[in-house]
Amino acid sequence: MRFIIRVVVNAFALWVVSLITVLQVDITPFAPGDTLQLVLTLLAVGAIFALVNTIIGTVVKIVAFPLYILTFGLIGFVINGFLLWLTAWITSGFGWGLTVGHFWWGVLAALVISVINGLFGFILRPQKKKRS
Repeated sequence: MRFIIRVVVNAFALWVVSLITVLQVDITPFAPGDTLQLVLTLLAVGAIFALVNTIIGTVVKIVAFPLYILTFGLIGFVINGFLLWLTAWITSGFGWGLTVGHFWWGVLAALVISVINGLFGFILRPQKKKRS
């Protein structure tokens, strides 16, 4: 259930980022024209981004742990941008999905996606019950 929520939130964040034209991030749907195709493409790209972030992102973050310490965590922005760029590369092989204009625009787009994921994570997290 948590993975499905994560995919939906990622899809929404990717849609918001694709609306910001300055970031040069675009979504190419499975088939042109239909809104359903765009939604399905966003969900597929969101699932791929969640898998890339979970599998490859964890390994990269463990290996780059000394860089996190040296840069006070700022390397995380570059790593998240790399993971978004990697997702764009994977989906572009299918002829649909995510395209990122330039790596540094991908870093900025990953920052926006992180903020949106953080807001939804705060809103959707389970509340602890108070003891009376």
